[in-house]
Amino acid sequence: MVCLGNICRSPLAEGIMKKKIQEHQLNWKVDSAGTAAWHAGEKPDSRSIKVAQKNNIDILNQRGRQFQARDLDDFDLVLTMDATNYQNVRYLTTSSEQENKIHLIMNFVNPGLNQQVPDPYITDGFESVFEMLELACNKIIEKYKWDIPR
Repeated sequence: MVCLGNICRSPLAEGIMKKKIQEHQLNWKVDSAGTAAWHAGEKPDSRSIKVAQKNNIDILNQRGRQFQARDLDDFDLVLTMDATNYQNVRYLTTSSEQENKIHLIMNFVNPGLNQQVPDPYITDGFESVFEMLELACNKIIEKYKWDIPR
């Protein structure tokens, strides 16, 4: 799960997906990162923590980190929140195999529309971002429950 600073959208996406992985008893690994290092080592934004807690998800132990090129080898899917972060991650690829792992997360809900998950840091749209990410995570579980691409 990748956004810009790894304190708003991607920590929520990570928390939502971890809860769903547990509910479906899947043996998946999920993590989040930001394409920028501004918040490395920091807790998620307090508003992300609050909306997660409201939905029975605990993201308090997450810490921001910057996305690394090796993540393209370590993960089967790299899900970005918007076009800018998609391009930032794509810039780090060294093969078509790596490129094929990168997706805009909302394309799992509305394929091909390239819908962005808005950054709630300024707009304070944490509730709607949570709803978008939950819907996307449900679709990802539905699609890959039996077969994660390698």
